[in-house]
Amino acid sequence: MRVTGMTSHTQRGMALLVSLVFLLLLTLIGLSSMQNATLQEKMAGSVSLRNQSFQGAEAALRVGESAVQLVTFSLPICSGTTQCAPPAESTTVSAAGLNSTSGVTWIASGQGFYGVQNIGTTLTAVNVPSNTSATLYRVTAVGIAGSSRSVVESIYAKY
Repeated sequence: MRVTGMTSHTQRGMALLVSLVFLLLLTLIGLSSMQNATLQEKMAGSVSLRNQSFQGAEAALRVGESAVQLVTFSLPICSGTTQCAPPAESTTVSAAGLNSTSGVTWIASGQGFYGVQNIGTTLTAVNVPSNTSATLYRVTAVGIAGSSRSVVESIYAKY
């Protein structure tokens, strides 16, 4: 009896088992790649939101500095340690208006807010002519984009 050209049932079963194992491995590799791609997309979105919030804070800071530069701008000098310190609510502010603790009035601007404090006068400010008094203003700006928040500030000398 000749058996050439025929395969046994055991060999066909083994080929099916090997094929299923390879299919399982390919499925696991595909799932791992999908999870990796999803994670990278989330990270890229987070970086994008952080950049947008920083840009919004920078833009609000420039608007605040422009307001201080106006000839008609005046603000009373802050009183006490709490009102002269950088405003603590900058990490939580979400609406324009006066904060009674810090005394800062937050003004909406673009994607964020800015607040200005008059922190006093000095005779030793940088880039101010000698023997000239300069009023120092702290401009604090907050940019918000999605769940990201950026806070920047500058000290502006007006003479």
